[in-house]
Amino acid sequence: MSILGGTLVRYFGLRFLSAVLLVFGGIFVLVALLDYIELMRRASDVPNVSAILVAETSLFRVPQVTERVLPFCVLIGAMSSYLNLSRRLELVVARSAGMSAWQFISPALVVAFILGIIATTIYNPVAAVMQERSKRYEAELFAQQIALYTNPNAPFWASQSTDNGQAIINARTSRDQGISLGGVTVFTFDSANHFRQRIEARAAVLEPEAWRLTDARIYPLGKLPIDRDVYLLKTSLTPEQVRESFATPETVPFWELPLYIKIAEHAGLVAAGYRLQFQKLLARPFLLAAMVFLAAAVSLRFFRFGGVQKMVLSGVAAGFLLYVLSKVTDDMSKAGLMHPVAAAWLPVLAGGLTGFIALLYQEDG
Repeated sequence: MSILGGTLVRYFGLRFLSAVLLVFGGIFVLVALLDYIELMRRASDVPNVSAILVAETSLFRVPQVTERVLPFCVLIGAMSSYLNLSRRLELVVARSAGMSAWQFISPALVVAFILGIIATTIYNPVAAVMQERSKRYEAELFAQQIALYTNPNAPFWASQSTDNGQAIINARTSRDQGISLGGVTVFTFDSANHFRQRIEARAAVLEPEAWRLTDARIYPLGKLPIDRDVYLLKTSLTPEQVRESFATPETVPFWELPLYIKIAEHAGLVAAGYRLQFQKLLARPFLLAAMVFLAAAVSLRFFRFGGVQKMVLSGVAAGFLLYVLSKVTDDMSKAGLMHPVAAAWLPVLAGGLTGFIALLYQEDG
């Protein structure tokens, strides 16, 4: 019986792993294809565009996108694996051999937990590095198209105060954790908060006590524009303060997050975003295990009992509700309404307990 049980455990674990990898691989290829087509459309006006550079830029962006959908890959992979086992009556054979539902979902739990550890410690740092590299490639690709115009929808904003007055910085793109900016617009004010001029530049790099603006155009109030190849804008911002405004925690590798949290705290800045990202990565193995519980709760029913479509929709709905809950807790944590630990672990506990209780009710009444 122990030999038979060990064989079935390995078999169920391999079936689950192959299903998850198949789903993840399919989504990876689909995302890469769609992103490549979109990037080619954007680069259609760039003269002498390199198809290889476009492909590299797109490929390096895909890992971070697919990292976000990994829990749903586990959910869908587990559901498809158990539904196929049920359709082929292999679950019936396993039950007749004396195995309970807890025994044949335990391999999937172990595999999901290991996948979560690998995704946190290896895949996340690689995805973060590749994302930064894709930003550099994109800057090279669209260097001639980074516009010198005001874009109020640009996502990155920062404010600084110096002896010359206040300045508001707006950027379309951010690289190297906010040290390098693209598509920059600066609004400057004097010490009495009167508007002085607007500066638009192709790029900006933070240097000691100054922003180095390249290909800048200055619009003084009531005067004609002035073009400068290089313009130095005095600043009091430090790299730590710049990271707080322009860097996104998702672009920081897992192993560097504790250092970023420590630096932000020593600089007197709010490190809630980095703390939340660190806790979410720590909770990822448990989140993937929770997805296995949810999938098992809705897909272990025998095929001959019918209701397969209802089971699949129930699993998808459960995953969607868990995603909504995680987004709500993330927003509350970033707004300072919830502790980052609670925001990261609440969806894990909610999903895991829901699946565990539903499965316990089905199996043990």
